[in-house]
Amino acid sequence: MDAGTHHKEKRRAIGFDIKITWLAIARMYNSQAVSGGITTNIGFVLLHIDEENGTPATKIAPLMGMESRSLTRMLARLEERGLIYRQRDENDGRMVRIFLTEEGRRIKALSKEVVIQFNKTIYNQIPKDKLDTFFEVIDQIHDIIKDNQHADR
Repeated sequence: MDAGTHHKEKRRAIGFDIKITWLAIARMYNSQAVSGGITTNIGFVLLHIDEENGTPATKIAPLMGMESRSLTRMLARLEERGLIYRQRDENDGRMVRIFLTEEGRRIKALSKEVVIQFNKTIYNQIPKDKLDTFFEVIDQIHDIIKDNQHADR
């Protein structure tokens, strides 16, 4: 045996690798978002709002993995900036729907284009089978985290 086969394979910290990768993606998105006067989080919120029917405010936070308090503050800022407006649901007066203004639609379209371009770059440079495995693994990690959170309750 050569010396190389005796050492243990160094294990990578999964959470750390996911975090630094997300931070790199966020920096890339933020550098492009600044030109539109927004942040990555604002872009993601706008992307989660249905342009035709609006989106219930209570549905946005879970879609983004945010706490509802943080989302409430962000929605207030988006409303102040004229990107969204709130409207009571016609069928359920207890529910508030979030709608995009014309400016919100414009910023959403820009955000969508940035995401599409990033995805095209990744899909063009990484083989489909590897991406399929990546999504399978990331979904399993997400499920493990959800299962562990439910077990803790």
